[in-house]
Amino acid sequence: MTTLYFMRHAQSEANLGDILASQMDFPLTAQGHNDAKAIAKEFHQQHKINQLIVSPLSRAQQTAAPFAELFSLPVNDESRVIEQALGKYAGKTYAELEDEPNYCHDRSQRWSWVPEEGGESYAMIVDRLQPFFAELSVDGDDAILVISHAVTMRMIKAILANILPEYPHEIAHNGEVWKVEFKGIGHVHEIKSLFFGNNKEQVSRA
Repeated sequence: MTTLYFMRHAQSEANLGDILASQMDFPLTAQGHNDAKAIAKEFHQQHKINQLIVSPLSRAQQTAAPFAELFSLPVNDESRVIEQALGKYAGKTYAELEDEPNYCHDRSQRWSWVPEEGGESYAMIVDRLQPFFAELSVDGDDAILVISHAVTMRMIKAILANILPEYPHEIAHNGEVWKVEFKGIGHVHEIKSLFFGNNKEQVSRA
C-alpha cells in the first residue's frame, strides 16, 4: 500500500507578518529554514520516502530542500497542491481583512465562496486535487512526501476523510506532517499527525 505524508511548509515571511500569502511567493524566514532542516533530519531518522512532491511556491520549495538532500531525491513540482488563490485579498493582513465586508470571515461557509478578482472557492481547490489523488497508485511500496499549504491541506484532509462538502475548520501547523496509508479516493482514511522539532508548540491560522 502507498504511504503518503503531507507536510505544511515551515514558517514563511507571510506567517510572521500575519499575512494571507495565497499564491504570492513569500520565502521562509530564518526560523523557517532552521525548522525545515530540523524536521527533515528527525523525519529522516524515523521514516523513508522515495518521492518528493512539492508546491511550486518558494516557501514549499525551500522546505523541501533539506528533505531532497537527505533522501537524495529530486523535487517534483506539482501545481495542483499550491495554496488557495485569494484574488483581491492575497497579500492583505488579517487586521486589514476585518474591514473587508465581502471577505468570507466564517470558515464554515467557504465551500462555494469565490474571492473576488480571480480567487478559488474550496470546491475549486478540491476540483484540482481530485485528479492528483486519482493518479496515485494504491499498490506497491511507494512512500511519498507532499509539501503543501494550510488551506489546501484542509481540503486534502476532507478528501482523505471522505467528508466533502464538509471540511475541517482547523489547519495544520507550520511544519506539521500527516501520515496516511492510502486506499484510494472514496475511502475513509486514518490521518496521523506527526510533530517534529519546534513545531510541537506552534499555533497558526488561516
